Amino acid sequence: MEASLRSATPDYADGIRRLVDEAYALYVPRIGRQPAPMTADYAALIAAGTVTVAELDGDVVGVLVTHPHAAHLLVENVAVAPPYQGRGLGRLLLGQAERQARDLGLPELRLYTNEAMVENLAMYPRLGYVEVGRNVEAGFARVHFRKPVNS
Repeated sequence: MEASLRSATPDYADGIRRLVDEAYALYVPRIGRQPAPMTADYAALIAAGTVTVAELDGDVVGVLVTHPHAAHLLVENVAVAPPYQGRGLGRLLLGQAERQARDLGLPELRLYTNEAMVENLAMYPRLGYVEVGRNVEAGFARVHFRKPVNS
C-alpha cells in the first residue's frame, strides 16, 4: 500500500473531521465523552500549517497534527481511518513527524494519549516511545510519551 503524504489544504477540513470522528468513535464510551481530537478546529489547524494527510487512491486515510516547541515536536493527533488501520499508516505518519522534527533540528517527539486508549499504550512503546508521566488535563487522564529523534 503506497500512501502519499501532503500538507492539508482547506478543502480537506470536512474529510479530516469525518476521519477523526470515525477513528475515535470507539473511545467515546470508554472515556465518557469525545476525546480532544474530535473537538479540534481542523480549519484553524490547517490554516496554521500543522496538518499532514495521508492519501490513498485520492482518499484521505490518515491525519497527523504536529506543533513545534523549543525542544521537541508535539504530535497532537495521529489518526487513521478504521478500514485502513493495522496497515502501517500510523507508523508512516509518525515517521513523517520524525522527519519534521529532524528538519527543525528538534531532538525529540512528544505525544500523549488517553489512559483508556489501551491500544495506544501498547503500540507507542513498540515504536520506541517511552512513557514519561501521567496527569489529568482538561478532565482527560493522559499518558505522556517521548521519543528521541535520530539525526
